[in-house]
Amino acid sequence: MTAPPNGRSLRQALAATVSMALAAAGTLVAVALAPEAHAAGVPAPSPVGISGRGATVPFKEQEAEYAATNGTLIGPDRLYGHLPSEASGRQAVTLDAPGEYVEFTLTAPANAMSFRYSLPDNAAGTGRDASIDLKINGNQLKSVPVTSKYGWYYGGYPFNNNPGDSNPHHFYDETRTLLGSTLPAGTKVRLQVSSTSTSPTFTIDLADFEQVGSPIGKPSGALDVVSDFGADPTGAADSTAKIQAAVDAGKAQGRAVYIPQGTFQVRDHIVVDQVTLAGAGPWYSVLTGRDPVNRAKAVGVYGKYASQGGSKNVTLKDFAILGDIRERVDDDQVNAIGGALSNSTVDNVWMQHTKCGAWMDGPMDNFTIKNSRILDQTADGVNFHMGVTNSTVTNTFVRNTGDDGLAMWAENIPNVKNKFTYNTVVLPILANNIVTYGGKDITISDNVMADTITNGGGLHVANRYPGVNSGQGTAVSGTTTAARNTLIRAGNNDYNWQFGVGAVWFSGLNEALDATVNITDTEILDSSYAAIMNIEGATKGLHFENVRIDGAGTYALQIQAPGNASFTNVTATHIAQSNPIHNCVGSGFVITRGTGNSGWYADPPACTGNWPAPQWTNGGVPGGGTTPTDPPTDPPTDPPTDDPTVNLAKSRPVTETSHTDVYPASKAVDGDANSYWESANNAFPQSVTVDLGAAKAVKRVVLKLPPATAWATRTQTLSVLGSTDNSTFTTLKASAGYTFNPPSGNTATVTLSGTATRYLRLTFTGNTGWPAAQLSELEAYTG
Repeated sequence: MTAPPNGRSLRQALAATVSMALAAAGTLVAVALAPEAHAAGVPAPSPVGISGRGATVPFKEQEAEYAATNGTLIGPDRLYGHLPSEASGRQAVTLDAPGEYVEFTLTAPANAMSFRYSLPDNAAGTGRDASIDLKINGNQLKSVPVTSKYGWYYGGYPFNNNPGDSNPHHFYDETRTLLGSTLPAGTKVRLQVSSTSTSPTFTIDLADFEQVGSPIGKPSGALDVVSDFGADPTGAADSTAKIQAAVDAGKAQGRAVYIPQGTFQVRDHIVVDQVTLAGAGPWYSVLTGRDPVNRAKAVGVYGKYASQGGSKNVTLKDFAILGDIRERVDDDQVNAIGGALSNSTVDNVWMQHTKCGAWMDGPMDNFTIKNSRILDQTADGVNFHMGVTNSTVTNTFVRNTGDDGLAMWAENIPNVKNKFTYNTVVLPILANNIVTYGGKDITISDNVMADTITNGGGLHVANRYPGVNSGQGTAVSGTTTAARNTLIRAGNNDYNWQFGVGAVWFSGLNEALDATVNITDTEILDSSYAAIMNIEGATKGLHFENVRIDGAGTYALQIQAPGNASFTNVTATHIAQSNPIHNCVGSGFVITRGTGNSGWYADPPACTGNWPAPQWTNGGVPGGGTTPTDPPTDPPTDPPTDDPTVNLAKSRPVTETSHTDVYPASKAVDGDANSYWESANNAFPQSVTVDLGAAKAVKRVVLKLPPATAWATRTQTLSVLGSTDNSTFTTLKASAGYTFNPPSGNTATVTLSGTATRYLRLTFTGNTGWPAAQLSELEAYTG
């Protein structure tokens, strides 16, 4: 048995009992926790805060499964249609009785929070409204309204709100609230149920805490939609026409237009051209609303369509568009931003509860979305749809889209030289995290993609969907660059095909994908099914270089169509299937192997009639379960916090200078003190290096040898080094002798100063008991 997380005693851990939590999505195994316990969720890599990749966000995120609670832990579970499968990290906490709570401890000052939650649907499929208490250090601050009216879809695509149909999904929503003052680090922020009369359960997924600045003042010379045009900041009156008049005047006079603090009812598109529309900040200036009669009209800020000449030189910044879209109707233009906007920028705009965050119809050129948040959409987060060129989405956080997170679709008109860079895309409920359907010279780099739900993968490059073909110049062509991306728990089951979709996948459905596609310097972690996949038609010109696959529920490679690919320095570990490749097209798919590869190649590959059930690990260690009743038996440790009791090295990637026989370095981080690493004999110095996943203030290293008395007392001479980049190492502890004595557990402890370290290295120069370095466990702690 592994040590209980969060420092709970073994008695407390054993006191937890198993109960069944029945949700509208199905029956789930849950662990009922003792009062005042921590949720003790299975540690799983977080998509937020990965150094150098993804969006730089203004909030600190905390998962409910690691917080203090007397509620019920659900998950981990990745089965489509199950409540925890749509939670971040595939785990959450359900509260189903008055007095139950989740309590977060602030790690930095904050005056605002968002939290992600799920309530059950009602019998009519229209959702229910409720509230949950928000307490600060035990004292009631306010009751926060919550609802399920923006979730719960049923049936087949494009889905409906009829609970009588099968296939329930899209369970979660999120809300935000200001805390009234700046709360210091260490403050306890509790979400607590006071009554179950309006909702039988409240499931909490996570909370994001941030320090929101003061409202941004009106720019010099700007027109004010309230003081100059009479828009209503209380939201009581329809302000559509008055804001449109302000925007038109701003264009005519060459002046910016300011949206002051307030909530403004907008029931149709505000059409912008050659104007700046700026707010006081997305927490203060809010556009919301929908036509009460014509439901195809709703709040949105649009450029003119290309057929109308398009718009240009537009800046939209520092406000929120919070819609009221509760269904998916693809013909309705009820997106937050749309039309054609050339030479234009969207900066720091919060988009939520619309159909799409931004659906852009070209031809249009040089458009940028940056520093924004796109949440809880019924369809795509962003779609560059036909004829969008030289355009970018960057430093944007996307979560809980009803379709692709970020997409480019070159329907009939070429998309050229577009970029998705430094974005974090989490939990697309349908389809892919990031995709380009066709397109020439496309770049998808420095992103983080996590927690794909169904019918898609993390990263997708394809000649699929109408209008994507070489005859119109819209197929994948030139060079597609996918560099420095991290994919976590990506890929999932396709309920139409009934097999797994790869975390990174390619399709030549319309015609062969025959271009240069470079996938470089990328991590594919804990994939739900295959790590890499191709299907349909043919896929040619794929090049993988410096790619690390760590954990795949089925295969490293799933080959289902002809083509060719080259692989250089591609490594794979923790692949569920003993044969890492599935290939039934044989020599029709040509693999060119360069140097530095390991773990993903087999000759012959597997070709089976049945697709294997995935083995999910929530981190990259074999032994994970495939159903809610079979949770991971040996969960990895990739802790979301700096809990001083958590072993940061357990199950992390590890390298060595050498090993002998069947004693590789992986045995030094597997959590089993009876297995061990042993280097080559008579060849000092020898080293072992473990990647902790992120820079941590390591203050204590515990070294172990097997506890069996056959391991006689010995002294090993070693030094401890650290690095943040795996290139430049500094000495954390000078070389010294450490004695391992069986009566005291064959354990030695090295104390360190707490220097930030991601790559922790031990270098051995001597061993009095054997002419090699030996280590059964390398443990690292922040306290």
